[in-house]
Amino acid sequence: MFDNLSERLGRVIRNLRGQGRLTAENIDETLREVRMALLEADVALPVVRGFVEQVKTRAVGEEVFGSLTPGQSLIRIVRDELTRLMGEANDALNLRVAPPAVILMAGLQGSGKTTTVAKLARRLKEAEKKNVLVVSADVYRPAAIDQLRILAAEVGVGFFPSHGGQRPAEIVAAAIQHARTHFHDVLIVDTAGRLHIDEQMMAEIKQLHAAVSPVETLFVVDAMMGQDAVNTARAFNEAVPLTGVIVTKADGDARGGVALSVRQVTGRPIKFIGVGEKTTALEPFHPDRIASRILGMGDVLSLIEDVEQKVDREKTLELADKLRKGRDFDFNDLRDQLLQVRNMGGIGSFVGKLPGMNQVPKHVMEGGGDKEMLKLVAIIDSMTRRERLFPDLIKASRKRRIAAGSGTQIQDVNRLLKQFDQMQKMMKRMSKKGGIAGLMRGMRNMRPPGMPF
Repeated sequence: MFDNLSERLGRVIRNLRGQGRLTAENIDETLREVRMALLEADVALPVVRGFVEQVKTRAVGEEVFGSLTPGQSLIRIVRDELTRLMGEANDALNLRVAPPAVILMAGLQGSGKTTTVAKLARRLKEAEKKNVLVVSADVYRPAAIDQLRILAAEVGVGFFPSHGGQRPAEIVAAAIQHARTHFHDVLIVDTAGRLHIDEQMMAEIKQLHAAVSPVETLFVVDAMMGQDAVNTARAFNEAVPLTGVIVTKADGDARGGVALSVRQVTGRPIKFIGVGEKTTALEPFHPDRIASRILGMGDVLSLIEDVEQKVDREKTLELADKLRKGRDFDFNDLRDQLLQVRNMGGIGSFVGKLPGMNQVPKHVMEGGGDKEMLKLVAIIDSMTRRERLFPDLIKASRKRRIAAGSGTQIQDVNRLLKQFDQMQKMMKRMSKKGGIAGLMRGMRNMRPPGMPF
């Protein structure tokens, strides 16, 4: 998401280098490029106009502060305005009510509502330690009920059964009563997908909302819908009082216009963003971090949170202790590290949150690196236990066997051995400089000079 916009804005900023002052002339030229970049990203026209005018008002005649170049000064202004446009800060769910807190999910068919219900349930269970119950009020599509039942079992939350012969309001009323008697903290209600021009279906969700009185009503919108998504969000917001938006399929859209438009057009905050198909692929929407990512400044705070939440802490501490005692990093350790990176969303997700990585080749960001990572795991899996512990044993005949067993070439095995040798040396150096804790401290310092996270 935002790949095209980030690339275009990066070129704009680079063009400002070498100029000693931000003037009306160079600002006008730059903002024409910014305007085109935003329009190509499918940002709503009124939003683009307001954004560009606000940046111009702040930037014209502004002196270059300290050691900042004009480009960096403009980045700071653009970053501030992007953050303001998307809502300043993350707007968390309001769950401070007598249980169960009811969350009603609305949106078009095919927007990813049912999968998002499971993702949100998992997040509330694992991050918030909530006892979650889910229910489907989609009486028009029995497959949706079955899908939610399967997903609920996968993420380990409660599922309240329903069927096509029931009325949505009756289903949810029974689910609320069940949640109360079984001490569930949160009830998430999946509803039928509907078009905003379908008056009968919109009347149904109005009635359901009135009967349920949810604490949160979240509109689930597909990032790839572009301007249609913004118009649909506005229509739903007029029908029922939305409290927030969840943008899905953000990993499949390179433009990002929905995220930049929906807050301004509806007045409702984006609370979460879906970044993949897995039930772990739901992130809180932090406008300041997203703005930094758009401008190539990375998103180190989110990366640190990913490490803290998704990395196996026990294995990490075991590795740190092993290195501290002078024992060598081996192929078992490398395999664990590769799988943990995959658990964090893959190489593309990991690299995309590092500062300056908007210049990384697209094949890496789009998953080419993940395929290579799985190839490395396959090569390691084809080694014997002794070969993993003592890589120096791997000579010509062993290389041929490992390549054949993993479906790769001998050149691939040689490349892995060379990379492993380099990583082993790096791990030895890292163990002398504070280990994993030192690495995390270094990550916190990875930001451009003069710029906050």
